[in-house]
Amino acid sequence: MILLADSGSTKTDWRVIDANSDQAQLLTTGINPHYLDAGQIYAILKNELLPNLQGFTPAVIYYYGAGCSSLERSKRVEEALHSAFPASLVQVEHDLLAAARALCGHQRGIACILGTGSNSCLYDGKNIVDSVPSLGFLMGDEGSGAYLGKMLIRAYLYRELPDELAQSLKNRYNLTKDGIMEAVYGSAMPGTYLATFAKFIFEKRKNPAIRAMIYESFSDFFESQVCKYDGFDDVPVHFTGSVAYHFAEELRRIAKKYGLQVGSIVQSPTEGLIKYHQELLNQEKA
Repeated sequence: MILLADSGSTKTDWRVIDANSDQAQLLTTGINPHYLDAGQIYAILKNELLPNLQGFTPAVIYYYGAGCSSLERSKRVEEALHSAFPASLVQVEHDLLAAARALCGHQRGIACILGTGSNSCLYDGKNIVDSVPSLGFLMGDEGSGAYLGKMLIRAYLYRELPDELAQSLKNRYNLTKDGIMEAVYGSAMPGTYLATFAKFIFEKRKNPAIRAMIYESFSDFFESQVCKYDGFDDVPVHFTGSVAYHFAEELRRIAKKYGLQVGSIVQSPTEGLIKYHQELLNQEKA
């Protein structure tokens, strides 16, 4: 039995699996070592995960997470997991590898994440061979929920939204300039805060001003990320993440303008990861 984790900044999806079935699913708060230290990560595991596992000790933990692109940050997660599961083997990988394995399988392609943040890579069927850097919510994250939220809030504060739309936004979230500034510049995870406005954008996506934001956001993503890969228009481009899933219609339409071959669009890579690791378990048994 193994424990599989697909973790983003907003939530972490934990699965207990064996070679043939998905035994259990547990959800906890999101874990991102870019914002959390090992102690804070361990607190989430201790308070939200361990009580629900009822003493179960996995043989191996495969953790795929946002923010695990550097050795230093990966070690924070690894340290916390070892503290929570001292008898288990632990493997920590970047969520980009999770997306590639889940979306592309053993085929060449481009895997993209469009959720709270954004990222992409070129995958050769076995390994990630190229990846344009993800610069986070401040300098990058094009196409993500945080990027869309930043566009919306900036337009609101600059008084660029139509009056009716601005009033609807203000009333729904009880917005004030001071409150927004504190949430963005005074919180540990500002990208998560900004991404909460993606729901409003989705609901108002037929509004011309909102539609223009969506178009600009996805265009920025394709130009800054996808179109940088050699042969980007010769391989399928796959997507995972809540933004990609809910805005799939707009995403496909804009991708077509760039000559992209859109493959699968799924909300979460977890099911694909389960299949990938079950295949590995069966190969080991054989």
